[in-house]
Amino acid sequence: MASEQTIEGAAGAAAAVGDEPFLGLLDVALLAVLIGGAAFYFLRSRKKEEEPARSYSIQPTTVCTTSAADNSFIKKLKASGRSLVVFYGSQTGTGEEFAGRLAKEGIRYRLKGMVADPEECDMEELLQLKDISNSLAVFCLATYGEGDPTDNAMEFYEWITNGDVDLTGLNYAVFGLGNKTYEHYNKVAIYVDKRLEELGANRVFELGLGDDDANIEDDFITWKDRFWPAVCDHFGIEGGGEEVLIRQYRLLEQPDVQPDRIYTGEIARLHSMQNQRPPFDAKNPFLAPIKVNRELHKGGGRSCMHIELSIDGSKMRYDAGDHVAMYPINDKGLVDKLGQLCNADLDTVFSLINTDTDSSKKHPFPCPTTYRTALTHYLEITAIPRTHILKELAEYCTDEKEKELLRSMASISPEGKEKYQSWIQDACRNIVHILEDIKSCRPPIDHVCELLPRLQPRYYSISSSAKLHPTDVHVTAVLVEYKTPTGRTNKGVATTYLKNKQPQGGEEDVKVPVFIRKSQFRLPTKPETPIIMVGPGTGLAPFRGFIQERQFLRDEGKTVGESILYFGCRKRSEDYIYEAELEEWVKKGTLNLKAAFSRDQAKKIYVQHLLEQDADLIWKVIGENKGHFYICGDAKNMAVDVRNILVKILSTKGAMSEADAVQYIKKMEAQKRYSADVWS
Repeated sequence: MASEQTIEGAAGAAAAVGDEPFLGLLDVALLAVLIGGAAFYFLRSRKKEEEPARSYSIQPTTVCTTSAADNSFIKKLKASGRSLVVFYGSQTGTGEEFAGRLAKEGIRYRLKGMVADPEECDMEELLQLKDISNSLAVFCLATYGEGDPTDNAMEFYEWITNGDVDLTGLNYAVFGLGNKTYEHYNKVAIYVDKRLEELGANRVFELGLGDDDANIEDDFITWKDRFWPAVCDHFGIEGGGEEVLIRQYRLLEQPDVQPDRIYTGEIARLHSMQNQRPPFDAKNPFLAPIKVNRELHKGGGRSCMHIELSIDGSKMRYDAGDHVAMYPINDKGLVDKLGQLCNADLDTVFSLINTDTDSSKKHPFPCPTTYRTALTHYLEITAIPRTHILKELAEYCTDEKEKELLRSMASISPEGKEKYQSWIQDACRNIVHILEDIKSCRPPIDHVCELLPRLQPRYYSISSSAKLHPTDVHVTAVLVEYKTPTGRTNKGVATTYLKNKQPQGGEEDVKVPVFIRKSQFRLPTKPETPIIMVGPGTGLAPFRGFIQERQFLRDEGKTVGESILYFGCRKRSEDYIYEAELEEWVKKGTLNLKAAFSRDQAKKIYVQHLLEQDADLIWKVIGENKGHFYICGDAKNMAVDVRNILVKILSTKGAMSEADAVQYIKKMEAQKRYSADVWS
């Protein structure tokens, strides 16, 4: 928080001026830490003897000698005797989590580490890192969008791309986070690893590539298990000692804090939900009233929602193809259940305070708050827990067999990995399910709050055009709900939250916190350019906005190129969403619609089959008339199939070799004529 940084900075400045008294501020701070530590130890030692012994320790708090607002990571490393810095490029929090785990493990190998956000650091200081003995920079970098760096790693990426600095003497390693279903798999990590070497840096260990489509946790723990021995060998360090699990945050219960100082779900600024003020973004979302929330499916047992959000007065702007991000909240029943399993009073006010005083991240989420608010607004309680969480939960088991089960699944043994895959991943067990099934495991709620990842915003392709709806954003979302192998029903956090957000006429507005994320998924700048859109199911969403915009331009008398849509669903009578609108656009001559209803006949027909049948039309649009080609929807199967079909069409109709056809599509991508908005 800004206020904490200001106080720390002021304290540091005060200590540096004036005549030095008998006990300086630094002495007082150290004395306070020692007294606090002794009191803490004394109180802990008086806990009930029947509690299981645990190998946890709280990191000793060091006195911060640099301002938390200082962007010099070199100063922080030197001031605290560290030599390992782990940078992260993260869009959803996984890269940051992996970076934290590596920095924490460094202590075992006599490499005290810190985590750093490249956006908050002066990255040119990498040139000075070699001056610190046994120094190492590790980069945990995710690839996002169309092979782009994450927002917080963008400046660093551009700096090493465009600069020609001499990084001789810099020791480094890179781990990438990607998804093989996307074309630009781990592009950022691959490039950074290669570029650092080109600039003279010394690669200490081989590039690691994590695949989120398979098992990124397995990829990471397998890589780091080989990474640490290589690091020890490089620096001549003896292998790691016995692992001691270390708490990164200390608990401070705050029963006397004033109610107006307690966070109740705000993302950053206290009271930002009550006192809304622009600009609105990821840290300051706009509370958008829901004007419409209606069902699009006509049958079949599944649900697809059409939701209209008002952004009137927010000063937010969007274009067709952009995304709207929404902060959901967790299910109340699941929150209560987790509280019961941890024997917690969920209305206790508390803070988790980073024991690393040099870290710019003082708390894992906004504090002070209540456990109920943390579990409802700030923590991902429905996610599949990663292995490090199981390892720490094991310490709270009173049953040795259950403790061994958790430890085994957290290990890198083939049997342990197999058990983790079947018992956790395939069974879709979240933290609540694990504590329900491992009955002797009763961790303290504050440690659970430290271990769980942050609840992330959910992104949806906007299904409207600002030309037609300047103060409204439309969302098209399928309700996620499925049975697991253990017989439980898992529900999507965001879509379940939205399903229950029904506007009540005449009463107070039903609102959700949102912000707009710009996209590269854009209509051609010239309206007369023809377009082909491939969007089965809710992949139709951005194309509804595209077609609305093209209809609007036609109504204004402008010349608009041909708009061809390949849409698919199961049955015309059940899940043909926006049927009336699409048919109306066809009647008006704005849209050429090609629809595949996969289950309306004995042999299934998908959009891929329709594309293959229309080879001449597709070549005419993209080969002869230089039109644009768009795909939206499933990345794993549909998008890959469509791209392969396009390669085949270009080869046959354009008289190209397969290699030339692939290059042709890459050229289209560079010209923004081929765009994909896909998910897995």
